[in-house]
Amino acid sequence: MSERETPAGAMDDVDAVTRAVLRASRLLVAVSARSLAAVEEGVTLPQFRMLVVLSTRGVTKLVVLADLLQVAPSTAMRMVDRLIAAGLADRRTNPDNRRETLLQLTDEGRRTVDDVTARRQAEIAAIVERLAPRQRAALVEALAAFNEAGGEAAAPEEDPQEAYPLGWTMDTAVAHEG
Repeated sequence: MSERETPAGAMDDVDAVTRAVLRASRLLVAVSARSLAAVEEGVTLPQFRMLVVLSTRGVTKLVVLADLLQVAPSTAMRMVDRLIAAGLADRRTNPDNRRETLLQLTDEGRRTVDDVTARRQAEIAAIVERLAPRQRAALVEALAAFNEAGGEAAAPEEDPQEAYPLGWTMDTAVAHEG
């Protein structure tokens, strides 16, 4: 019996599971890259990651954004400069502390995040539709266990598009996107 035919729960080979997850992650990265490639502005994956963080957090201080992205403030500023030049983000001085820079998405930046997210969601849905109903149920169960083991918060039972409009929680967007 091949790994593919192994009944759910019967596989206890950590290496085999790790290889399967890595293969799935390559697929998901490819889906992400294709969804991003359709954006006319030519946004890179790290830039999109920044847009996602700004979309999730709203108006954000540069130092906080750099910390969330785990980059130096100077790197974050260069990324922001490119997004501003593309019309996707905006910068202003904090009226409460003139030494701080506040960043936010422009309407075009929000449309970009929404468009890329919708493309990604549609492609993933098309893949999921090719699975048999029992495979879908097994995938949901396996991914729920995987997310729990990795410390990812469970999505609320209501419409996930409303609960997490980007398809991610904040931790996932920051830690894993890009």
